Amino acid sequence: MASPIFPSNISSLSISVADDDDSDELSRMRTRVRRKRKKHHHRVKNELSQRIIRFVLKYWTLLIFLPAAGLLIYEASKIGRKPSLDDAKVSEQVVAVRKPSFQAELNKNIDDNNNKSGGNLNRLDPVTHIVGGVRERCLKLLPYEELQHLDIPNHDEFSGPVKNVVYISEKDTRHIGGNITLSGQRTEGTRFNLFTGHQTFDQRERSFKVNETAKLHCGFYSENGGFKISDEDRSYMQTCKVVVSTCAFGGGDDLHQPIGMLEASHEKVCYVAFWDEITLAAQESQEHRIGEDHFIGKWRVVVVRDLPFADQRLNGKIPKMLGHRLFPQAKYSIWVDSKSQFRRDPLGVLEALLWRSNSVLAISEHGARSSVYDEAKAVVKKHKATPEEVEVQITQYRHDGLPEDKRLYGKKALNEASIIVREHTPLTNLFMCLWFNEVVRFTSRDQMSFPYVLWRLKVLKDIHRFPVCIRKDLVNSMGHVRKAKPLIS
Repeated sequence: MASPIFPSNISSLSISVADDDDSDELSRMRTRVRRKRKKHHHRVKNELSQRIIRFVLKYWTLLIFLPAAGLLIYEASKIGRKPSLDDAKVSEQVVAVRKPSFQAELNKNIDDNNNKSGGNLNRLDPVTHIVGGVRERCLKLLPYEELQHLDIPNHDEFSGPVKNVVYISEKDTRHIGGNITLSGQRTEGTRFNLFTGHQTFDQRERSFKVNETAKLHCGFYSENGGFKISDEDRSYMQTCKVVVSTCAFGGGDDLHQPIGMLEASHEKVCYVAFWDEITLAAQESQEHRIGEDHFIGKWRVVVVRDLPFADQRLNGKIPKMLGHRLFPQAKYSIWVDSKSQFRRDPLGVLEALLWRSNSVLAISEHGARSSVYDEAKAVVKKHKATPEEVEVQITQYRHDGLPEDKRLYGKKALNEASIIVREHTPLTNLFMCLWFNEVVRFTSRDQMSFPYVLWRLKVLKDIHRFPVCIRKDLVNSMGHVRKAKPLIS
């Protein structure tokens, strides 16, 4: 039998080779397809990016103009909007826009030192806070048109338990307790003197009892007591119906010009600053001189001679608390500490803090503490009074029953007295006299004695104790420029 022409394994080898070739070819085809698809996708992305770039380059001016035009339209709509009482944007800057000539006149004589002071000076921007998720202005002044036509209320008769206040003078020696000699201006061992009168503890207790006619010590006890003011200044002060006042004794602070007032207030309100001879000399050394008309800018500067206390802080309480005695014809007053710049329209402030709420006195709540007893600890810790002085005062207040509560009549028991807004009524005049006698008897830290007098008097309820943010809206806080020089006893 003849042998086969091909071996049996050749057939299998041929099939194997053919399969490998087909597989390789298919693999190469798939690779080429995948590469082509990848290149196409990449090309599309590049073309899209190039189109965007060409569009931006071609229309860039239009893209910038459209947002700017939208912002301009928005701002124009805000300018055209009628101001409202609750608008947090209302500011005295409106006055500068509508009355440029008056504002120029206001700024004409401003003290050169004001341009060299801290960053807070001359700022008019309002202070705001959030109420119920909505940002509102803290001090809500009336719109400009209404402020310009505000009239000062004239109360010929005052309602309330006190109708008249009589001040004890040297001629009425019945009320001088003990064997007190009045030959010296200052009595050793006490700060009572010929200016204050010599109030006994029995007289102190009687002064808190409310009667239709109140009779008590209230400074200016004797012609020999000090705090001398010229007849010319005194005559000017008797013409004032509404007063904004400040003082700088001992050369401690510069005089910051008031800003933000309207023309109507400029014509109706007196601005009076009290200086002593130390401050006068310090200001003249810096070329800040009082004009022949007795003014520096808007302030009428009254130079006081023969101050009654060695403690300059205590001297500063006289114009601060006894404004009704210095300005006997005034109906309203606003006290501003010398470390602050008053920056609101005074008639607008009276309307917002007194007239609108039917209050006779307005004062700021304390920003850091709420209790008289906490304040006593802080005073000692900050070396603002000796521990012995504070202990005497706090011991007396505990003895009298002053509660340690941090709330008084629904508000913080502690107040900050750098701004005092009040109507001059018999009741508020009595309150200020009582308060002054407390700072003379104890420490000069008036924040400790204010709640005590308010608690003891009881009948003075028409007080607007406003939040701290309103105080910040009323003034630009500058801080004390230098330490006040004490008098030599």
